[in-house]
Amino acid sequence: MAQRIVTISFHGCTRAVGAFLFSCGLLLLCDANAALTGRILIAGYGPELPVVQDLAKAYERLHPGTAIDLEWDGTVRAVHLLKTGEAQVAVTDQPDPALRATQIAWDGIAVIVNFANPVRELSSAQIRGLFSARITNWSELDGATARVEVIPRTSANNLTSGFQSSLSLTEQIAASAAPVRSDQQVLSLVSGRDATVSYISLAAALKAQEDGISIHILTVDQVDPGEATVKNGRYRLRRPVLMLTAAQPDPLTESFLSFVRSVDGQQLLRSMFVPIEQSIPVTVPSNLQQLDPSSPSS
Repeated sequence: MAQRIVTISFHGCTRAVGAFLFSCGLLLLCDANAALTGRILIAGYGPELPVVQDLAKAYERLHPGTAIDLEWDGTVRAVHLLKTGEAQVAVTDQPDPALRATQIAWDGIAVIVNFANPVRELSSAQIRGLFSARITNWSELDGATARVEVIPRTSANNLTSGFQSSLSLTEQIAASAAPVRSDQQVLSLVSGRDATVSYISLAAALKAQEDGISIHILTVDQVDPGEATVKNGRYRLRRPVLMLTAAQPDPLTESFLSFVRSVDGQQLLRSMFVPIEQSIPVTVPSNLQQLDPSSPSS
């Protein structure tokens, strides 16, 4: 009889504990769902817009109670909007000591020439020479006797600062034409003029080659540009794609960053950029190597 009472009491306790834990689980689930409601603003001004739009739409489908707005044009001061609290995320390639930077991808930068140009490979020093006007004729690079036409990019473009920093190019970029903002405009100019040279995102250049556009992507320092060489740093013309946030972002912003770093988020990024194995949040990065521990040391 005593044994039976103990047994009945034990099962009753088990059922009570189970009900309690189930109730706690429901409360936690409700709290989690409540955290994933609201609206955030992402600000930017560079070529990342299409893929950020894809990421925002995919996240909203996963979390119906959320909304992600974008403010994107050449005049937007993305970091300023973040610091004033108007935006929760700023997309850039330059860290800010006062903000948390999360690298989400690498962007390879392709140096492109017209397909008729016989030059197929250059060193970093030769590319610096082209874009600083120290080399002014293709014949100096075993090319045709033709004056080099540099198609510059606008300064209000993340690609420009990434290109200059990758090459340690401190001089002002020489220009044979007005600065061009979009990759498509660059492709149109370079494919139509034999002596031109410029730079665009690697993904856009590879797609252009697949589509039969008359350009050639130069090999740099004997390294062909590609996903593997951009990721491991052997191809040095690259820039980090960063999402800046407050030092302690709100739960919705943190959740969105987690999605961007997830397998699904990285797959979406692959359409335009080179994914990374793992994103490293940093507060005050002193150089690009710290943003990606897989980069080879110099």
